Amino acid sequence: MSCTTLSLGGGSFKFCSIDRGSQIKNHLRFSNGFVRNGRCNLVCNSAISFSPLSFNSLPPQDFQFHHRSRFSSHVINCSTFNSEASISSNKANDERVIVLVIGGGGREHALCYALKRSPSCDAVFCAPGNAGISSSGDATCIPDLHIDDSAAVISFCRKWNVGLVVVGPEAPLVAGLANDLVKAGIPTFGPSSEAAALEGSKNFMKRLCDKYGIPTAKYQSFTDPSAAKQYIQEQGAPIVIKADGLAAGKGVIVATTLEEAYEAVDAMLVKGAFGSAGGCVVVEEYLEGEEASFFALVDGENAIPLESAQDHKRVGDGDTGPNTGGMGAYSPAPIITRELQRIVMESIILPTVKGMAEEGCRFVGVLFAGLMIEKKSGLPKLIEYNVRFGDPECQVLMVRLESDLAKVLLATCRGELTGVSLDWSPGSSMVVVMASKGYPGAYEKGTMIQNLEEAEVVAPSVKIFHAGTSSDSEGNFIAVGGRVLGVAAKGKNIEEARDRAYQAVEEIRWSGGFYRKDIGWRALEKQFSLQE
Repeated sequence: MSCTTLSLGGGSFKFCSIDRGSQIKNHLRFSNGFVRNGRCNLVCNSAISFSPLSFNSLPPQDFQFHHRSRFSSHVINCSTFNSEASISSNKANDERVIVLVIGGGGREHALCYALKRSPSCDAVFCAPGNAGISSSGDATCIPDLHIDDSAAVISFCRKWNVGLVVVGPEAPLVAGLANDLVKAGIPTFGPSSEAAALEGSKNFMKRLCDKYGIPTAKYQSFTDPSAAKQYIQEQGAPIVIKADGLAAGKGVIVATTLEEAYEAVDAMLVKGAFGSAGGCVVVEEYLEGEEASFFALVDGENAIPLESAQDHKRVGDGDTGPNTGGMGAYSPAPIITRELQRIVMESIILPTVKGMAEEGCRFVGVLFAGLMIEKKSGLPKLIEYNVRFGDPECQVLMVRLESDLAKVLLATCRGELTGVSLDWSPGSSMVVVMASKGYPGAYEKGTMIQNLEEAEVVAPSVKIFHAGTSSDSEGNFIAVGGRVLGVAAKGKNIEEARDRAYQAVEEIRWSGGFYRKDIGWRALEKQFSLQE
């Protein structure tokens, strides 16, 4: 392939000639742009605009590209252009794909970052995306695509020759987006709504565990508050109260007293704190031990484990305060040894895959098992399933992944995981989440964030992922979410990754934010104990 590059408007155009057998294909790229169907139809981003830019072409032999932003306007004249679709080969070895990532948080930014680095990926779209994803050049954001409208998503995929859709958040999966895309013939990484019940209903997950002998905490499910309180009184505290449905990561209460447990039951079943998600509650025994996150890719019949990762759920240092969506994470997790990985695959993941198939809802996508490694036995028990990549665990995994993510996810969609192996960078990675003050409670929106570019180069191997950012009228980043940034770094060990991540965090100027200062403390304790 020979390419000529033109710098323009904060980005660069690339004219490429690709020799594939007997066909010579000339196509043009800008960031994540591409050419299709005899016309130049591009959507792209530049460093000076946070919304997609449009390019229109004249006849193939003589055409213009108009690049417009609120700051400038440019015209490029081109000639001798043959715009065959850049994806034309069905051969596994040279197949290239255009990917659409659904979602707009830190997890989706990490997926876009890894997909952009995939040799088999021609372009990455993200809907709706966010300002940080857009400005980073890791994907072309499509903020106006309504991801809850399956017909609109299908239409977009057909228009832009999207060959793989990766669904990030759980809500579209539970709503059936993957069902509709697969029915339309669009390869989709993510389970059907029936299979997504593993996360969408904790009661469903628990019943599956009972039926197929998957180790989990003892439990009972209730819709009647009096019956739930009676069971809680019999079991004693501490005890765990969970809303059955999706509650944005806030539907789990670890009650240390009976009074706290009763209040949690009333909040969910009487006051409707989580709406329909709390119409049924799962009351579960409290397990003592260390939590760990375990991820496996599943193609319906086969499963392969990803590298280990561990997050910090509590908002405060020392793992204190209320639960959050996650305040930081690191990989690998020392607690997940190779032997424990084998046990988890054999006793939890593979029985789940088999059980789901037997229940008539084959699972395709990523299984994210929240585990408790029991203190008394050292063995894993399943706390919960998520049917998507964890956030912020996805960030520490994607910065370490060296395999072609697009190719691996396509193999998953096609039921072809047998024989697939994944390559990971050596050493460790860490991500520190920066959140708006007040999170996970009420927080202020619109506070300005500065110095991000400087932070990303203050130390080697730093990458900043955007979760809850937007831009103001002057192009400044502002916070619009609870968890706003994920500052990730790699290092030769967990200590170096930690030092680099916090060095970058301290470079960021954001008066409206806060972060934990002890991410990775368990892994660091283990590392230091091994050195003694």
